[in-house]
Amino acid sequence: MSPPSDTPDLAALSGLDQLRLMLDGRLPPAPIAGTVGFHLTELAEGRVAFEGEPTLAVYNPIGSVHGGWMATLLDSACGCAVHSMLKPGQAYTTLELKTVFHKALKAGVPVRAEGRIVQSGRRAAFSEADLRGLDGTLYATATSTCLVMERA
Repeated sequence: MSPPSDTPDLAALSGLDQLRLMLDGRLPPAPIAGTVGFHLTELAEGRVAFEGEPTLAVYNPIGSVHGGWMATLLDSACGCAVHSMLKPGQAYTTLELKTVFHKALKAGVPVRAEGRIVQSGRRAAFSEADLRGLDGTLYATATSTCLVMERA
């Protein structure tokens, strides 16, 4: 079955244009966003922001938000900062994500993950992100290395 005729050819669009379509609601968000409970809120070349609010469903056995939930938001922020730099026909994948947890996070605390490009090249891109409460409290930071490639 072929996609509807009004579906854009994503490979012909820059990464920034692809993400703009998601932000504007003309493309659905990545399925992980619904699974984990976050959404894209801001976008510019080399910079993105996601917001979400953890629930008790993502708690670990010690009574706080599981680090994997925070790492997922940070990975998305780092990765989409790289995505925003892609030229038409390019793709990327995360090679490395380093996450540092600064403070325990509790359910019901709205957070914002902001990702930024550090350097973007022909074959590799480097980005960083921080996860903060809307009051500015720092919960976690991350750095990422991504492989940039041509789509097959």
